[in-house]
Amino acid sequence: MKKLAFVVGLLALIIAGATAQDKVPVKFLYYADATQAGYAEDMANWDKFKAANPGIDLQMEILVNQPYHQKLSAYISAGQIPDIMTVWPTTRDSSALLQGQKLLKDLKKVLPADLLSKFSASALDVKQQTSGQISELPQSFTYTTTVYANAGLLKSLGLKVPTNYAELKALVPKLKVKGIQTLLLPDADKWPAQSCLFSTISGRLLGDEFIDAVKAHKAKFTDKSFVGALAFYQQLYTDGVIDKADVNLGYGDGPGIFASGKAALFVDGDWRVGAYLTDKSTGKALIDPAAQKDFELVNFPAIPGEKNKNSASAIAGVGLGINKDLTGAKLEAAKKVLEFYYSKETMTMKWETGAFVPARTDLSSTKLEPLAVKLPAYYKTVVKTTYVLDGALDPSVFNILNDGLQAIGLGVKTPADVAAEMQKAQDALK
Repeated sequence: MKKLAFVVGLLALIIAGATAQDKVPVKFLYYADATQAGYAEDMANWDKFKAANPGIDLQMEILVNQPYHQKLSAYISAGQIPDIMTVWPTTRDSSALLQGQKLLKDLKKVLPADLLSKFSASALDVKQQTSGQISELPQSFTYTTTVYANAGLLKSLGLKVPTNYAELKALVPKLKVKGIQTLLLPDADKWPAQSCLFSTISGRLLGDEFIDAVKAHKAKFTDKSFVGALAFYQQLYTDGVIDKADVNLGYGDGPGIFASGKAALFVDGDWRVGAYLTDKSTGKALIDPAAQKDFELVNFPAIPGEKNKNSASAIAGVGLGINKDLTGAKLEAAKKVLEFYYSKETMTMKWETGAFVPARTDLSSTKLEPLAVKLPAYYKTVVKTTYVLDGALDPSVFNILNDGLQAIGLGVKTPADVAAEMQKAQDALK
């Protein structure tokens, strides 16, 4: 009996080992913020995928912000690119090499045509991606300058949401006596000032054609027009619209400060709506659904001398990409992962939890909170979209801009200083 039990046990181990070996391992580097509403639902959704696909060993590594880009950059340098990863459409940080060297599959040749047909034309526009192919399927089309306005707070003080810069500036003294900041812009992480505000300033005053001319070496950042755009950004601090202390505030600090009523306006990307919605795991929201009616999502106020009125910087959103070297069973497994992620069920969940407004066009829901409903209405106020500069410029140039905007905010560099540094970096690309 002991011998029989031993044999049975040995066979069980062999079968278990064989089963484990039969699983297709898929390394997945995923960008996700644990502080964002909907994170718990997202993780539960991936658990659902794993349970439904026992033949796939989905090895997820989850990071956010710069640690994500640093880790992915290290993998690329070591020649150990994950099988699947979150990718930006242009030259943002770690995606610069992935897109520039076409290290990813063209998803138009990998994913079913029926699935791709469910996505908006802007999401499928290859011109949106540096690689000139669908290296990642954009989960959204991202508007990076959304002004979150506490309209209820302003109304209680006899004020209104500003529609132009004169009105915005006029709020400063009236709010200051109440201990309320006018426009919140946390920039310790360096990219928010550029992506979430200056890109729209540049687009309003100069347009994409100026950036294209600079890249073609037919114009310069030192030209009066671009220095003027930087000078307007400087004016926001000079006029007290933005507090210098914001330069030292982390990106994650913004929603809590705004929701607490310490700032009347907050400029951020459209994706940030999710920070205010109900976290299903706790049943709590930064802004209670009943109070969300007192908040508005609006376009940045009109800027003096703007040529592109009611425009905002926008770009194809991030999405999942597949390592170009995948073949056979690993490729089939990776395709299953993407088909699950871009499914109607997953995209609806993302929409309902406020993660983003999906680029998939066949969705509907009755579970949206007021702020999530207001987001598409905000999109309709944007009559034209312009470049997000970290998606249009080389990293060697936009990183100087990121640092320079901080320096301008702190008053340690002038607009002319920053423009000259940017132009030097641009000249080096000739």
